[in-house]
Amino acid sequence: MSRSRLMVLIAIVALAAAFFALGGHRYLSFEQIKAQHAAIQAFHAARPWETAAAFFAVYVAVTGLSLPGAAIMTLVAGALFGLLWGTVIVSFASSIGATLAFLASRFLLRDWVQQRFGQPLRAVNDGIEKDGGFYLFTLRLIPAVPFFVINLAMGLTPIATRTFYWVSQLGMLAGTVVYVNAGTQLAAIESPSGILSPGLVGAFVLLGVFPLIAKKIVDAVKARRVYARWSARKPAAFDRNLVVIGAGSAGLVSAYIAAAVKAKVTLVEKHRMGGDCLNTGCVPSKALIKSARVLHTIRRARDFGLKSANVEFEFADVMERVQRVIRTVEPHDSIERYTGLGVECLQGEAKIVTPWEVQVKTADGATRRLTTRSIVIAAGARPFVPPIPGIDRMDCLTSDSIWGLRALPPRLVVLGGGPIGCELAQAFARFGSKVTQVEMLPRILPREDPEFSELVAQRFREDGVDLLTSHRAKQFLLEDGRKVLLCEREGREVRIEFDTLLCAVGRVANTTGYGLEELGIPLTRARTIETNESLQTIYPNIYACGDVAGPYQFTHTAAHQAWYASVNALFGWLRTVRADYSVIPWATFTDPEVARVGLNEQEAKERGIPCEVSVYGIDDLDRAIADEAAHGMVKVLTVPGKDRILGVTIAGEHAGDLIAEFVSAMRHGLGLNGVLGTIHIYPTLAEANKYAAGVWKKAHAPQGVLRMLERLHAWMR
Repeated sequence: MSRSRLMVLIAIVALAAAFFALGGHRYLSFEQIKAQHAAIQAFHAARPWETAAAFFAVYVAVTGLSLPGAAIMTLVAGALFGLLWGTVIVSFASSIGATLAFLASRFLLRDWVQQRFGQPLRAVNDGIEKDGGFYLFTLRLIPAVPFFVINLAMGLTPIATRTFYWVSQLGMLAGTVVYVNAGTQLAAIESPSGILSPGLVGAFVLLGVFPLIAKKIVDAVKARRVYARWSARKPAAFDRNLVVIGAGSAGLVSAYIAAAVKAKVTLVEKHRMGGDCLNTGCVPSKALIKSARVLHTIRRARDFGLKSANVEFEFADVMERVQRVIRTVEPHDSIERYTGLGVECLQGEAKIVTPWEVQVKTADGATRRLTTRSIVIAAGARPFVPPIPGIDRMDCLTSDSIWGLRALPPRLVVLGGGPIGCELAQAFARFGSKVTQVEMLPRILPREDPEFSELVAQRFREDGVDLLTSHRAKQFLLEDGRKVLLCEREGREVRIEFDTLLCAVGRVANTTGYGLEELGIPLTRARTIETNESLQTIYPNIYACGDVAGPYQFTHTAAHQAWYASVNALFGWLRTVRADYSVIPWATFTDPEVARVGLNEQEAKERGIPCEVSVYGIDDLDRAIADEAAHGMVKVLTVPGKDRILGVTIAGEHAGDLIAEFVSAMRHGLGLNGVLGTIHIYPTLAEANKYAAGVWKKAHAPQGVLRMLERLHAWMR
């Protein structure tokens, strides 16, 4: 604790101690006030201004120090100053005192609380930042909640001091009036319980609920305003409960859930069912990576005790296998399957023409108008190609178009060091392309901790990838038919000749062409559709999920969001559910794979969240040694001194599968002691998780107890 905080704490403790030592708690008892009622009134009659000033100062001190007696002093205010002036004095004194207590709590404790509990408090902080005034107003209206607790608790949150003050003054006014008015009749009151009858407490509770009701009313008014220009076109009845735009992961799950609860749902897709994941993303890339890994394993025959192994392949055959895999998975996402589940599937281009109508233009030029109570937008995303001079002349490939290749590029430039760029760069290098990967940041996979980026980078170099980090692409040139990329690194120019360009610098949400502009649905700074916590747009019956909504662009998070979007779209009139992003895992399928859930160390440092780090090296794992896969690590972040998991990163063989145990542990509140106490089959890669928990346990072994046991065993010998 800093010196200034220590001095403030000492001052508060000293003042509180003096209050009790001087018998202040006895002077502010109801019985004492009743006994001295006449004397207090006489003193006020003789010195009205001095009494008011002294009373104001004492009231501020009592509330500022969170001492008992504020309620009794409010009664005294009524007895001394009457209803009007008593209310004015107490209202300002209580608000100022509450704000002082709030500031003291913030100064002394907020940094420590946020550092220690920042992760679990994130949802509370977000809610306070958005609706803190409503929450505080509700609490102030219910006298059952001690006001000093509210003052201290709010000091630990991000609510602005100004907001805290004026909301407190307004929220406490009703209770102040009741107590001051009771004080005007002090002689007739036998005990403090006589002030708050059950009926009055009930009235306060209703007042406390009022802000929530008011919020609903405000939301309804906002919705009415948004719908105003469309109200004349609202259908009297609807053909469908739900229309889903886009048949990728988010759209398929949304439609499936709606059909499962017997809603009438239509799914519209203008390209291919299954979206990017099936046709150009997860499925084809993993098929290509598997072929490349098999080829790499064969070339390592000597590592497995085999004298030699040769393999011949045609790249066209590899790419045909990729298409075969897509065709094999395709029925899972097909029109036939979803029609059988009860979903009406339409092939065509959708456009939202009103908040309740979707127009579908089919390939033959015909159009249909669908009326619906709710709409879910799951339009996905597409690869982003940056406006680098000359790139439009390079026949640039993306993760969407690279699957049309049938000849292996002799020299391939991969622009981008994120997951997509890394996965494809390594795969093509293993097939025999001379791959140059260009990344403008100092390292690839910049969202991961540096040691994990370096693990992957080291393997890339072994696979022949020319890794150029801190290189900014400036211009593409055609020189006598040769393709050239000009990069800048530390002020000097770097020239790279190549045959094929793959751009993998990120993806951008599909937000144009289907009516968002006409409806005025806003976008975020990340160019995704702006939604609230329940995935609603500004139109309460229109939802968005998946890549088009963000904040994550993973197939599994798109499916996760789709549950919330579809349930809210169908049952939001009853209650909406906020999407939960508390435990989101992901993996990059390079070799070694890198998988993560929760915080990593660099994020914890950036956000000021204290943590302990436990690392287990997979090079020590028996199964990994037997499989010639003894590389990588498990890195676990925990709350200091506790086994509660804040985040895990794994690099190694099948890291994407191994992370599932930690995802489940975090989701269900199981700590490292639980992981350590779980029986893992020997020999498996999953034992790495147990040994990582063991590293933490060893660091927290009770050394004093162990020394005593050592002496005990020596004595017993």
